[in-house]
Amino acid sequence: MSTPTPLDPREVETPVGFLDLERVRANAQRVAGYAAAKGLGWRPHIKTHKSTVVARIQLEAGARGLTVATPREAEVMSSLTPDLVLAYPPVGPAKLERLNRLPEHVDLKVALDDASVLRPLAASARAAGRTFGVLAELDAGLGRVGVQSAEALVRLASEASTLAGVRFRGILFYPGHLRMPPEEQVAGLEDVARRVREAVDALDGVGLHPEIVSGGSTPTLWQSHLIDTMTEIRAGSCIFFDREGLELGVADLGDIAYTVLATVVSTAVPGRAVVDAGSKALSKEERGGRGYGFLADRPEVRVVGLSEEHGILDLSGSAWSPAVGERVRIVPNHVCVSVNLQDALLARDGEHYAVLALEGRGRGPWIG
Repeated sequence: MSTPTPLDPREVETPVGFLDLERVRANAQRVAGYAAAKGLGWRPHIKTHKSTVVARIQLEAGARGLTVATPREAEVMSSLTPDLVLAYPPVGPAKLERLNRLPEHVDLKVALDDASVLRPLAASARAAGRTFGVLAELDAGLGRVGVQSAEALVRLASEASTLAGVRFRGILFYPGHLRMPPEEQVAGLEDVARRVREAVDALDGVGLHPEIVSGGSTPTLWQSHLIDTMTEIRAGSCIFFDREGLELGVADLGDIAYTVLATVVSTAVPGRAVVDAGSKALSKEERGGRGYGFLADRPEVRVVGLSEEHGILDLSGSAWSPAVGERVRIVPNHVCVSVNLQDALLARDGEHYAVLALEGRGRGPWIG
């Protein structure tokens, strides 16, 4: 952590992201244990936390490497592990230049779905005297990115296998369309498993067996083993969990490691209270008419409205009568976006409090 001496949390201004490191460790151990028991690797996506402290906890728990989304995240996390996957196509010479400046020992695998990304990547790596791995991305049903057929994936992988500067390493996919309780996921996971198996078989048919088959998500985390050809899972928000994880049934309230600490600033309107955590602290991602979050210690109190600096609490279902100045902790709908809105986090480790830096946040080059 960035402050070596104990910190009085009452002196910290709100709103601020609040982290329980004991729960972070417990979550990391649970996910790593599940993955190991199912013969899977865990390569968590660090976009959730962007913190070297949290990434180190994941690696110490047994994560095989880390997943990043930006050159900045790759720069930061290369200081902890050489085993990185960039799960976002690096388009443009500026991003390619930054990737080539990563330490030489870094084993970077780049996910992409188009030869127009593959060829410049190979050329830039070749000019820099290095080789990047390539993961051909397959659309598993989300309809966002990824080649649309096993045949298209084979064509992309075959070209990657012939270009100097890159080496074909495997497949990447994301079942992000499966956002329902685990008991309702089975048919969807069977379809994903079929698509991925067809891709693996097609690659095997041309002698390009994928060393890595990287997939998974937090909503499907505990059923990842149903995708039988997958070798690793990239679930990331499971390190903190959020309202979505609770509502989908993949986490309990006791698993929530991240909340937003806020202060009640007004109780003037009957049946409501206003806190100082607005959209710039929580993010304005709404969940089906159910608001933007709820109080960790009083789940019946929901955040029903957000403006930039105001969060409106609905007190109609609670006997609680807050006072101005009282502090509350809010469970956000989507933890990844909320964390990215913070300059730093207030972290609690037992009885000790300190400020935790978010080194991977931002876009500029990291000087570390």
